[in-house]
Amino acid sequence: MSGAPLVGYSSSSEDEAGGSPAAAERREEGAGEPGTRGAGPAQTSMPIPRLPVPDSVLNMFRDQEQEVTDDSIKHGGRVRNFPHERGNWATYVYLPCVIQEELLELQELLVSHTRRYAVSLTAMEEFHISLSQSVVLRYHWINPLVQSLKERVASFYRFFCTASQVKVYTNQHRTSLLGGSSCSPSFSLSVPRTFVGLEVSCGHSQLLELVSEVDKVMEEFDLPTFYKNPSFHISLAWCVGDLTDKLEGQCLQELQEIVDRFEDSAFLLRFQWDQIRCRSGNKFFSFPLR
Repeated sequence: MSGAPLVGYSSSSEDEAGGSPAAAERREEGAGEPGTRGAGPAQTSMPIPRLPVPDSVLNMFRDQEQEVTDDSIKHGGRVRNFPHERGNWATYVYLPCVIQEELLELQELLVSHTRRYAVSLTAMEEFHISLSQSVVLRYHWINPLVQSLKERVASFYRFFCTASQVKVYTNQHRTSLLGGSSCSPSFSLSVPRTFVGLEVSCGHSQLLELVSEVDKVMEEFDLPTFYKNPSFHISLAWCVGDLTDKLEGQCLQELQEIVDRFEDSAFLLRFQWDQIRCRSGNKFFSFPLR
């Protein structure tokens, strides 16, 4: 709604009676002359007060992002992939992972074991497999992109994956964090980070098919597509810095042995995917699989 003040318009009768320049001059000449019709002191125009803005208008854009001042200390030393700007919405597509309570025990065993190699990892609190890169959307693109995603994945059926191979990853600006979960889609990757994750060993082809459809949506909006030859995985823990030298080799072998020996690991590391999700800023969208 424009903030311009309301303008008063004269009626048609006023235009006919004295709206012309000549009539205005006659009124000025007659002002203050005794006995003149309509005589009297000239009236000064009063400012017209503005009408109050309705609450419905004031609240129209409350769901859009507020200005944010980044503080890397609050995010474990991580830095955003791209600067925060009003109207920019960090967006990515992924498969949400619902895990058994016992898997958290396995996660703790792995994190604890890495301390023997002077590596302090932070356990992930949420688990997923990425199907897209993190991209930047303008607010008015969100619904069209979500609708396109919904149409693209509507024909996909539920499927299982097995993720049992321990691997060490670094972020994309160093080597490759491909097809896995990160701490936040809008953070980081100008600062090296290291991840310990479980690579998908069964279900890779279905994931590639999903990525192919998601890529087509990204291309519609001229956005970056997913990585080539991705290593789909579920990240379990992470740390700032490139610590691959400490984690690979003997440490990685021992981590794999912990997974292989863990009770019911074959069952715990088998995941069923029944929906795809898209997160854009603080908005979540779900697309059930058939």
